[in-house]
Amino acid sequence: MPLFLAFLLVPIIEIALFIQVGGLIGLWPTLGIVVLTAFLGTWLVKTQGRLALGQLRGSFERLSDPTEPLAHGAMILLAGALLLTPGFFTDAFGFLLLVPGFRTRAFAYLRTKVTVASFQMGQDPRQHPQHPRKSPQGEVIDGDYEDVTPRPRNEGPSGWVEGPK
Repeated sequence: MPLFLAFLLVPIIEIALFIQVGGLIGLWPTLGIVVLTAFLGTWLVKTQGRLALGQLRGSFERLSDPTEPLAHGAMILLAGALLLTPGFFTDAFGFLLLVPGFRTRAFAYLRTKVTVASFQMGQDPRQHPQHPRKSPQGEVIDGDYEDVTPRPRNEGPSGWVEGPK
C-alpha cells in the first residue's frame, strides 16, 4: 500500500509543482530548469559514484564490512534515477541523496530498520590452518600441471564452415 500511494502521490505533487513554477516563471524557463537539473544531476551522480566505488574498493582491500559503501552506491543510483525523472520534487529528493551526510544518516536509520543476515564462505585468508589438510591417502599437495597430450590434426573443414565443392 505505501508503494501504491507513492506512485499515486508523486505524479500529483510533480504536476502541481510544474503548474506553480510554470505560472511564476513561464514555460521555457521551467523546462530549462528541468533539463539543467538533469545534466547537473548526471555530473554529480558520476562524481559521487566514483567516490563510493573508491570507498567500496577500500573496504574490500581492508577486508572490512562493505555494507555502508554498498548502501551509499545504491542511494547514489537511486539519486540518479530521480534526477533523470522530470520534476522538481524528485529532483529535490535526488539532490538530497547526493549529500554524503544525508546518505550516512539515512543508512544509520535504515540499519535500525533492516535485519541483515550474513554468511561467510571458506576460511579467512588472514588465518593460517593449524594443521595441514589430510586426504585419505595422506597430505594434500598443491601443484600446477600442463596437458601435453597431442591434439589430432584437422584434415578437412570443420562442421561450421562450408568446404570447397
